[in-house]
Amino acid sequence: MTPINLALPKGRMAEGVLRLMEDAGFKVLANGRNYRPLCADPRFQLKLLKPQDIVRMVELGRHDLAFAGHDWVVELDAAVDELLDTGLDKVRLVAAAPPDVAATLRTRRVVVASEYERITRAWLEREGYDHFFVRSHGATEVFPPEDADMIVDNTATGRTLVENGLEEVATLLDSSTRVIANPRLGRREEVDEFLLLMNSVLDARKRVMLEMNVGAASLDAVLAMLPCMRQPTVMPLAGEGGFAVKSAVPSREVRRLIPLLKAAGATDILEFSFSKVVS
Repeated sequence: MTPINLALPKGRMAEGVLRLMEDAGFKVLANGRNYRPLCADPRFQLKLLKPQDIVRMVELGRHDLAFAGHDWVVELDAAVDELLDTGLDKVRLVAAAPPDVAATLRTRRVVVASEYERITRAWLEREGYDHFFVRSHGATEVFPPEDADMIVDNTATGRTLVENGLEEVATLLDSSTRVIANPRLGRREEVDEFLLLMNSVLDARKRVMLEMNVGAASLDAVLAMLPCMRQPTVMPLAGEGGFAVKSAVPSREVRRLIPLLKAAGATDILEFSFSKVVS
């Protein structure tokens, strides 16, 4: 069977992607110091590429499948299929300028620097800016004020912008790491399995299992406050001592839930993490 060519990103995106691959059962194994690591699942053939290069290579059919930033899919206007939003490496593509410059941007011709030429030009024209575009090649935030009046760059927290004396002017795009595919790849069992397992890990990261003992008199009150995937599991305890209750709940709600469950009569509350959740 012909292996599926899967491209993985180098740089800051790599850590989250490699951990997701491992948690899903597709651990990436070092293969010397080259750019062709091995996959624990031999149906996949791997190669490391710069995120900016991955999208075009998938579009051209040089790779079947890849992890890539949504920002570069949009920037390159690439004919690829986005199969899964992993939610990893969430960033915003923003326009930013020094505070004293920001107020004057619409009164004169401005120099704008960015790696994202297509997205930036389209936004500037849509907003009616009189501009001159300069393509940057990394470290865009250092251009102002000497070499550019405004930049368009991605940011996760905005900290780098602040450290370089910039304030946000507008958000152009929200982005995250996506699984993309060449449209000609078609339906393949290996891809469906890959996406299922990726989804199962991502879903598991959002949930925890709560287990508790509940007396008969408190059962209805406890069940009423428990969010779950479908229905909580309720089993009688030995000796008519009440019920054992299990429920997969969103992890973001646990801090609020546990005190409420305790007050409603739940005891012996245990919290467990998942490795995978398949609905």
